[in-house]
Parts: sequence; structure tokens; C-alpha cells
Amino acid sequence: MPFEPIKHRSVPEDVYEQIVDGVLSGDLPAGQNLPSERELARVLGVSRPAIREAMKRVAAAGLVTIRQGGGTTVQDVRRFGGLDLLPRLLFRGGELDVSVARSVVEARAHIGPKVAELAAQRANDTQIAAARSAAQKLADTAEPVAQQVAALDFWDAVVDGADSITFRLLYNTMRAAYEPALSAFAVALADEVGNADGYRAIVEAIADRDPAAATQAAATLLAPATSILMSAFGDMETLLRKGESDAEDTDDI
Repeated sequence: MPFEPIKHRSVPEDVYEQIVDGVLSGDLPAGQNLPSERELARVLGVSRPAIREAMKRVAAAGLVTIRQGGGTTVQDVRRFGGLDLLPRLLFRGGELDVSVARSVVEARAHIGPKVAELAAQRANDTQIAAARSAAQKLADTAEPVAQQVAALDFWDAVVDGADSITFRLLYNTMRAAYEPALSAFAVALADEVGNADGYRAIVEAIADRDPAAATQAAATLLAPATSILMSAFGDMETLLRKGESDAEDTDDI
């Protein structure tokens, strides 16, 4: 990967972004040793303290390992990366990564019913009221992208009711990854976000303290769009593999 001088300001954030982009794009592959702190400072045109601070952040993200006297080595993102990388992995080079999008939809299909189940067990009256209000707002919304935002707010309230820090952080990350793609998913999710009765069924099951009913209501709501999206992603991956195969065949000629 050709490192580029920091043009506007010599700050750790700029250095961090450039290294993370290199690791996620594969330009800096797992196992590769990064240049020394002194060399990076020279190439990027920044101070060594800025490099040092940026490297601490990159290491904290699980992207590199720093060994005293042994240099800095790029780590395998899939083995050591954290959830905070998900939004960056979903869109790379301005394009949707189909395999990452598929994994987000798979996780959504499993997490939704579980947080609904937990909310039926743990949500307080205020949280139930917030979920009911969000469901009503969704029912009153007609514009497709606005409906998706309202649906996200609904699930935000349900996650609050689940009272699980792990599911909260998972949801935060998934929402951050998903929000830039709202318009891309508008057609596939139109029936789901337009299903006001489906959202109300989840709220009422939570209010009735019925975990099984809440789980089923959430699964029923999410299943149709999950099926549509998974089928679409499968078709897209097939086309991508075919394109790669055709390109290899062309190279062999």
C-alpha cells in the first residue's frame, strides 16, 4: 500500500484512518510488518507522537499487534477485529460488500426475536410505552426511508427493554452499519416497515409479559424481508463469482 502524506493536519486521527483503510482493503495484508515509527512519521509527514498515538488506537481495534523491539504486525481482521469495524466493512470503496451485508441480515433475524423475548421478561412500563409510541409513529409514517428510521427507533426501544449491554452494543453497531444503506434496502423492507400490525403484536406481547409470543411475533415480522434479502444476496454473490471466473478465464487467454 502506498502511504500518502497527511495534507491538511498532522493528527493521529488521520494516520489511524489511513492505516485502517489499508488493513480493511487488504493493501496491508495480515502478517505484514508495518514500517517503523520513524519511517511512518517521515512518509506521512507527521510527528512520531502522532504515529505512536494512532498505533495505540489501531492496536486497540485489533488490527495490529505491537511487540517491544519486534515491530508492528498486521493482524487478521476476522480473528481479532471488533464490532466497531462492521460499518466500515459493509461499505468499502463506496460499494456494498455483499457477504458482509448478508451477515448483518442473518444477525438481525436472530437478534430481533431474542431481544423481544428479553424485553417481555424485563421491560419496565416506561420502556413499553416508548416501544408502543415508536410503533404508532411507524404506523403514521408513509415515506419508505422515514419508515425504516421509525422501525430502527422501535427496535431501539425494544433493545432498551431487553436490558442487555451486549445486545445494546450489538444493536448500536448494526444500526450504524445499516443506516448509510437505508435507501438501498427500501424496496426489500417496504412490506416489513409497512406492517404496523406486526410491530403492535410485538409490543402487546411484551406488555403481556409473554416471552414466547414476543419471540414469535418478532420472527414473523422479520422473516419475509430476511428471505427476500438473503435470496438477493445469494444471486449477487453468484454474479460476483461468475465475474471473477470470467476475468480469470480472460487472463488465461
